Amino acid sequence: MTFDITIPVLNEEATLQRQVGILYAFLKDHFTTQGQWKIIIADNGSEDRTRAIAQQLSEEYPEVHWVSVPRRGVGLALKTSWGQSKADIVGYMDLDLATDLQHFPEAYDALAQQGCDLVYGSRLHPNAEVINRPFKREVASRGFNFLLKSYLGVGFSDGMCGFKFLHRSILENLMNGGAQNDGWFFSTELLTVAEWQGKNLCELPVKWTDDVSSSKVKIIPLAKRYIQSMIALKKLQVQK
Repeated sequence: MTFDITIPVLNEEATLQRQVGILYAFLKDHFTTQGQWKIIIADNGSEDRTRAIAQQLSEEYPEVHWVSVPRRGVGLALKTSWGQSKADIVGYMDLDLATDLQHFPEAYDALAQQGCDLVYGSRLHPNAEVINRPFKREVASRGFNFLLKSYLGVGFSDGMCGFKFLHRSILENLMNGGAQNDGWFFSTELLTVAEWQGKNLCELPVKWTDDVSSSKVKIIPLAKRYIQSMIALKKLQVQK
């Protein structure tokens, strides 16, 4: 099966070349079939040299491509990238590669061989290993996921982990079912709607190393947006 890995980026000139190089080398070593995979850099409205570096990488490596996203928003970046994809499997990971890359072959095998429709990384699974995560982020993450379970009635353990892959064939149904958010909540919507639709979700406990220095996430404003998005998604479910 072919797959595309999308990396949404915003003003990442300092680390883009190095991190994409690490991911590229890993995939080249583990997936040797020519034409099987692509790395898609989704530029989310960067104002530094990110776009120029992405262009340079796409010229240097045939498996690396970049797309320009019309405005900011991780969900919009993923929808733009996946909407142009022809791969069997689409997904994304964060540029900081916080999720250990050794989990990707596991995710691929779950989709290609084990009948999973969607695979998501979980930092809250008992077998997960979380390194360097600040206490306030851990509390916020657990609190958010508790709200998801109690308010939206879902069973998955971690809606926020930046490591998700799915069969592209189910994407249209998920978007029609309510996965439409242009921001970070889009990845949570994918899991929620997939569960509502009875898709086969597979949880992957991951080794996660938090890179606090590179994070652009502001917990309080993000929490407010997430709660608003949860309410909107719940209303949509009720209307259907």
